[in-house]
Amino acid sequence: MNRSWLYVLIGACFEVLWVMGLKHADDVLTWTGTVIAIVLSFGLLIRAVAAKLPVGTAYAVFTGLGTSGTVLVEMLLFGEEFSLIKILLIALLLTGVLGLKMVTKDNTTKRGVA
Repeated sequence: MNRSWLYVLIGACFEVLWVMGLKHADDVLTWTGTVIAIVLSFGLLIRAVAAKLPVGTAYAVFTGLGTSGTVLVEMLLFGEEFSLIKILLIALLLTGVLGLKMVTKDNTTKRGVA
């Protein structure tokens, strides 16, 4: 896995944190953590697409991983209802995310501004 995809993966983990923060934050400390997670999440996504990854593909993978992670964490940690259909749909979503990653070629040259 190259560094750009690693940025997308780590950014998606921070996305899970800030989405949960939007729901569960109730004091200054948790809101501060939520804002920091938002900045880190999108900062890593921006860094990933700055030189190598197509924006559309990187964003689709980023949001797919973030959505899947959020649903799973909510079920495991916060008592969200577990259902087989949710798990199957997450598996389908992750299959699409992995498929996008596998068919996407990284640009090896940095795009310049014309």
